[in-house]
Amino acid sequence: MPSNDVRTLLQAAVPTAAAGAVAAAVSAGVAGGKGALGAVVATLVVILFMGIGLLVLQRTAKSLPHLFQAMGLMLYTAQLLLLFIFVAVFKDTSLFNPKAFAITLVATTLVWIGAQARAHMKAKILYVEPESSKGDKPKKTGPST
Repeated sequence: MPSNDVRTLLQAAVPTAAAGAVAAAVSAGVAGGKGALGAVVATLVVILFMGIGLLVLQRTAKSLPHLFQAMGLMLYTAQLLLLFIFVAVFKDTSLFNPKAFAITLVATTLVWIGAQARAHMKAKILYVEPESSKGDKPKKTGPST
């Protein structure tokens, strides 16, 4: 994995984990241990889903650049649908507090998207290949004047 990809992943995952820790502390204060557990589970789900999505998108950009935009839109749509499915499946659970889970899921998703957008804006990504200093010079094919 190229260093830009790892850097983008870290710049999105670290703020998300920090937001999840804050959400866990707030949920523990409001809803007790089950609230904290719900917040932790939601944070892990978001980091896992969004991290895998970012890796898939980066691989697509390198191997099939003409599909990058369409793949990005499809990927974000699929991720949001999966997150809604998680909320629907766990809305009546007794393992953890479902409200803390849902609120943390939405909050950490927004933090991830914002951090990923910031990381992409700050990245120094070349949009053209720089000329090689050791490359062959183009040969003159016509008569010189």
